[in-house]
Amino acid sequence: MSTVNTVRGPIDSSEIGTTLMHEHLFAHNPELEQNLPHPEWDEEVMIEKARKSLTSLHEDKGIDTFVDLTVLGLGRYLPTVQKVAEGLPLNIVVATGYYTAKDLPTFFHTHAPDGLVGKTLGGRDPLEVMFIDDIVKGIPGTDGVKAGIIKVVTDEHGMTADVQRVFTAAARAQAETGVPISTHTNVAFANGREQQKWFRSNGVDLERTVIGHCGDSTDLDYLKELMDNGSTIGLDRFGMEFVLDDDSRIDTLVALLEQGYAERITISHDAGFFSINTPPSFRAKHVPNWHHHRISDHILPEIRKRGATEQQITQMMVINPVRVLTGDAAATAAVAAKALGAGVS
Repeated sequence: MSTVNTVRGPIDSSEIGTTLMHEHLFAHNPELEQNLPHPEWDEEVMIEKARKSLTSLHEDKGIDTFVDLTVLGLGRYLPTVQKVAEGLPLNIVVATGYYTAKDLPTFFHTHAPDGLVGKTLGGRDPLEVMFIDDIVKGIPGTDGVKAGIIKVVTDEHGMTADVQRVFTAAARAQAETGVPISTHTNVAFANGREQQKWFRSNGVDLERTVIGHCGDSTDLDYLKELMDNGSTIGLDRFGMEFVLDDDSRIDTLVALLEQGYAERITISHDAGFFSINTPPSFRAKHVPNWHHHRISDHILPEIRKRGATEQQITQMMVINPVRVLTGDAAATAAVAAKALGAGVS
């Protein structure tokens, strides 16, 4: 497919442009916040803050597409995202998927094909139905906004039974719809290996996967292994210096570029305008560089000083996102032919 679903509808591969592949707008816990409202959440203020920042990101930094990987489990709520996107000169791609590192809510147990309700009523796994419907029919509560990517998670608990259900639903949704899969990992547990093993065993094309949060690692052999196996890796937490400082992240990126891996890397921040888990006051005090402008303002100038070429930057920020998001080799080649003559500011 040469088009990608965005909040405002499908766009052609030629319109994707310079892309941040792993970001967030707002992360919530709706049940908690209904009973314990967070004092820093003001929807109107946050929407305006996001709109102002994203407009600047496009007009001043040249970012064309923003992939919001907020899914169920992180409080995905598309009506708010639509308010952010309205009239914005930047594409927002939203995700389907489920964010859990261990267990699913009871609903998904009772409604599983072999669950109490599922055995009686029949039908497909509701996770699978949700993922596919989000991509093909549109996300509930919207006027048909469709997801353009699938998000899955493993962390310290590894591939629990419930996590495997999410992965199975994601694999089936990808097979049916053709959209890519992006993951969350914890590099302390080298989850990328386990994810790739599962994907391979279940028929997922690693070329259509992005193994996330790999920039938290300085283990070049581990990162090269993931790329050599066929996945793209996300060096996607620039600015998140309570996990790893940006100097170390830059060292890793430059080393991989020097070794010829530009075609297997995307770069991003995993940042957001509001998160119930790490609210704005925490971020302002402890991680002031963790924002969506960090790559444009600091990381790109630094890697250029270290020898990164405009062709490598364009490969990571334009061509690789088009390849991952569309899965269309001809469209990717056409974008590459045009983009490699321009570079990224």
